[in-house]
Amino acid sequence: MYITVPDAIKQLLEIVEQLHIAHPKKKFTLDGRLIGDLGETIVEGAYDVEIFEKLEKHHDGETSDGRRVQIKATMKKNLTFPASHVPDYYLGIQIHRDGSFSEVFNGPGDIAAQAVKGRQQPKTNLHGISITALKKLNELVGERDRIPRRQNK
Repeated sequence: MYITVPDAIKQLLEIVEQLHIAHPKKKFTLDGRLIGDLGETIVEGAYDVEIFEKLEKHHDGETSDGRRVQIKATMKKNLTFPASHVPDYYLGIQIHRDGSFSEVFNGPGDIAAQAVKGRQQPKTNLHGISITALKKLNELVGERDRIPRRQNK
């Protein structure tokens, strides 16, 4: 049985409303921000990161020891990286269809920025970086430079 587009939109909007009620810091809009908001919510639950209440330039949240973090999420094979700045810390995840996620990169933004070194400024102000390239750079990050995972309660 197939779902109609109007029925799918209605169901998606109901899901978005429930997500917003459960996580009021995020809007979970269907206009291209949904995966980003889901990713930020996942990271806040799994890592020592508190997401900012309002949008802030260049960073999405902060750790308990004051490190500012930009969070990126994807369900595809690439993550984006800003072209106009290098975030203090960059935490990229890949969300899987079953709702689980994999860490792609977790560390200082200047290490992740090596993947876009020398590239021209894109029109979107975001570079695309393959998950493979980011995972390779992630191997260069020392344990002290990673955002720690939250302890299971």
